Amino acid sequence: MEIDVTGIACRFPGADGVEAFWDMLLRGRNGTRVVPEDRWWADDFVSPAPPYGTGKVNTRHGAFIDDPERFDHGFFGIAPSEAAATDIQQRLVLQAGYHALEDAGIDPQSLRGSTTGVFVGVMSSDWGALHLTDYAGMTPQRGVGNGYCMLANRVSYALDLTGPSMSVDTACSSSLTAVHLAAGALRAGECDLAIVAGVNLMLTPILSIFYTQAGLSAPDGRCRPFAKSGGGIGRGEGVGAVVLRRSEDRPDDAPAPYATVRGSFVGQDGRSNGITAPTRRGQERVIAAALRSAGHTGADLHFVEAHGTGTTLGDLIETQALGATCGDRVGRAPLVVGSVKGNIGHTEGAAGIAGFIKACLSMHHRTVPPSLFADDENPALDLAERNLKLAVSAEKLPRGDLLAGVSSFGLGGTNVHVVIGSAPRVRRPIRRGGIGVLTVSGNDAAALRRNLDRLVAGFDPTEHWPRYCYSTNQVKAGGTQRIALVTRDGADLAGEAEVALHRLARRNERARRRRPRIAFVYTGQGSQYREMGLALREQHSGFAEALAEADALLEPHFGGSVVRAIETGEDHLGRSLDDTVVAQPALFALQYALTTTFAAHGVRPDVVLGHSVGEIAACAAAGVLDPAAAAALVVTRGALMGALPAGGTMLAARLPAELADEFVSGPVALAAVNGPDSVTFSGPVERIAEVADQLNGRGVHTRELVVSHAFHSPAMEPVGGELAAAAPLPAESAGAPIVISSVTGTAAEAADFTGDYWRAQLLGTVDFLGAARTLADMEPSHIIEIGPRSTLLSLLAAADLIPDSQRIAPVPGAAATGLDFADALAALWQWGLDIDWRPLYAEHDRVVGRLPGYVFADEERFFASAATVGPLVHTQSVRTATAPVREVASVPPADDESQPDVGVVHRAVIRVLADVGGHREDALHAAADLRDDLGFDSVQAMQFADRIVNELDMPRLDPVAIQDNLTTIADLTKLVAGTAGVAQPEHTGAGI
Repeated sequence: MEIDVTGIACRFPGADGVEAFWDMLLRGRNGTRVVPEDRWWADDFVSPAPPYGTGKVNTRHGAFIDDPERFDHGFFGIAPSEAAATDIQQRLVLQAGYHALEDAGIDPQSLRGSTTGVFVGVMSSDWGALHLTDYAGMTPQRGVGNGYCMLANRVSYALDLTGPSMSVDTACSSSLTAVHLAAGALRAGECDLAIVAGVNLMLTPILSIFYTQAGLSAPDGRCRPFAKSGGGIGRGEGVGAVVLRRSEDRPDDAPAPYATVRGSFVGQDGRSNGITAPTRRGQERVIAAALRSAGHTGADLHFVEAHGTGTTLGDLIETQALGATCGDRVGRAPLVVGSVKGNIGHTEGAAGIAGFIKACLSMHHRTVPPSLFADDENPALDLAERNLKLAVSAEKLPRGDLLAGVSSFGLGGTNVHVVIGSAPRVRRPIRRGGIGVLTVSGNDAAALRRNLDRLVAGFDPTEHWPRYCYSTNQVKAGGTQRIALVTRDGADLAGEAEVALHRLARRNERARRRRPRIAFVYTGQGSQYREMGLALREQHSGFAEALAEADALLEPHFGGSVVRAIETGEDHLGRSLDDTVVAQPALFALQYALTTTFAAHGVRPDVVLGHSVGEIAACAAAGVLDPAAAAALVVTRGALMGALPAGGTMLAARLPAELADEFVSGPVALAAVNGPDSVTFSGPVERIAEVADQLNGRGVHTRELVVSHAFHSPAMEPVGGELAAAAPLPAESAGAPIVISSVTGTAAEAADFTGDYWRAQLLGTVDFLGAARTLADMEPSHIIEIGPRSTLLSLLAAADLIPDSQRIAPVPGAAATGLDFADALAALWQWGLDIDWRPLYAEHDRVVGRLPGYVFADEERFFASAATVGPLVHTQSVRTATAPVREVASVPPADDESQPDVGVVHRAVIRVLADVGGHREDALHAAADLRDDLGFDSVQAMQFADRIVNELDMPRLDPVAIQDNLTTIADLTKLVAGTAGVAQPEHTGAGI
């Protein structure tokens, strides 16, 4: 079974990111430099010449990454106090793992609860050496923040992953061993996806001293693999992460894998000349076994990424083992051998993953980068005689299937070899045009700006805009704070981004955390027009299919195509679209298609409301009517009404409903109450003219409607019974949306929609105002008009009943462009609804490309090293921000608060939370989410329970109750106040 290498992320000396790393390799650059002063004072430890004294090193150089302490603790829900106590290696792995998932075309947020495994290679922890010798300074945060197991467990916890989670220490081969274990877990079905990482960070000179004392350290601090000038190991640091997945599980829209794992093997040298001495026999056995597991021989390999440390003995033994296992290459070119350690040093726990990433990138680009120091080849290695060679310059690999080996050998004798192969590439044709919605998410507004800027800058105008957007939908959409851009081609992207950010600043961020409560309102007759919805049909294949499906439902009853009437303005019999016989089925077709298309995107209403004929489509959406039965009902209703003798009219008037009764008598009816001062009368032409004269005489504005009949009046009585008899029985609709009746103005049960109901609905008053008031009581966050205009939204706006709701018209009228539906999806997504974006795009645009990684915040940094701590001296880790992180200790008591009120309690809660979590007090507010915003966990809950007792002289709180039952600081304040016996005014949380 082949395993895809589908995502990569890395930070290595001189290369912050995958592209920078590959560029560094191609250009043959080296990341070695003088030891930074914030690590240790090199001159204090360097001994210029042998014999080297105790505690001394032979070099002042190494390969270091910049700013390793950069960490966005808030993004991962980690409190500052915990971040300050956590090994920087944990932080590096967590962020690299997140970036690797994004590079794989996976939104890390989408993996919550999945069986994704995490395997991390590590060899040492200078952070632990600095922090764990101060026994008096031990805290729960410091305990959790150290320990090898937590490198993997931290990732699993932060991303809510339930697969195998383990840190691996086999010394220098740790991270390649992790690759082997992850591939095995995938093949065994223990996980469906695996994050594999390796990390190393040099904060003290302790291992440098060891290498010097053991005779392994290079005086110039540089690894020179297979070079005559090689003088030992030059240390390096960094982090690398890859995402592995079974090839058979590769999604159709996923980015092409970098490479595939074909086989691997781990073995041990056993007893040799010394526990740190390599053996040819052990390496040959592992390489040969790995090749057998892949079904190949050494002659099949195109190149090998070797362990290649640059030590005289190590390089000699490794080339001997490679010659013995891979040197039989009759009729083939010599095997190209290289080692990334020449570029970034020996990164110890990250060495295996560094070499693995280099090999995968070489497969991906079908190029082997040059080997540093190839022009200084060590003749004692007899490379040519062994059919091996170094790449003096970048070498292009041949077409066809490629194979390579990657070796990593541990200091204690644990050896690993992995065989990788090239991955197939699928070229997908590009068709110009199409709508795209660019999605960006983060944990706060600043994160949105950072990441929107990065994505805007990352878009190349030569790229296909819909594919770029689709990629962001799949990878960048899972955060709680969101922003979306809707455009057709990505033109003026920077300008669109600024407009979106301006709008973001005006939105209520707290409201966007809640799932939207959605109401669909269905427009009635009179809103129809030729070509309604057809702009959307051109842009959205799913809507086009749903419209065709509606046409097919209607055709057996209508006798022809309703969609044809929408397209041309006339049906198959030449009847106008405005004829009620045609208009009612046409509106149903559009409304059915819109409802179905929204559902395909995961947008379903919580409540529905229909105006007049729109109520039939609303009932179909709610499951009260089967779609086929609803189609039959709407055709029957239109046909019966259209068969009545022509005549009658309707009059809209700006008049309160309570004043309308005096004008209603005999054949004149109150057809609709649309707002507080908006009613419609219906009746014979002559009688309605009289009503108009009377109203105009009183200064009431009126407007005669263009209709063929006096709808919702006694004129409909002759067909009422026939409609009732033809109406279908209502269906059971448990768990379906609430239906607000336009007849009663109240919420209705499914069983209410009998034949008698539809008769009453035909003859009686449309109580839209009453229905709107019922809707207002339900407090929908979004009201979407399902119809060809924003008619009902205008009525709701005029009534001013639900001012805080967003009103959305996916087809806003004859000027609709097709972008309006995408705008609707974007608005819902921005307010917290998870959208299935796939149906928005044509199949050929459903391709996930590689995007810039998430831009983490780095305003607060927590760092400690030998330079800041000093040999065997403990101090607090340094927070390079505006305020220090205090150790979790006792909080000074408040001033004379023996008789606290709720305000005093709140201030005490803030003080203790700030102390326990390391937050600034001015950054804490009542609505802050304890877990998501503050990283408040079970340990902090126990600490809070202990501290608040002393702060307020109150009974002890139950930490479990704090952790399980509370969401915000306001909730916590309420609990503390209640336990302390403090009287609370109503709605204390909102006023804090």
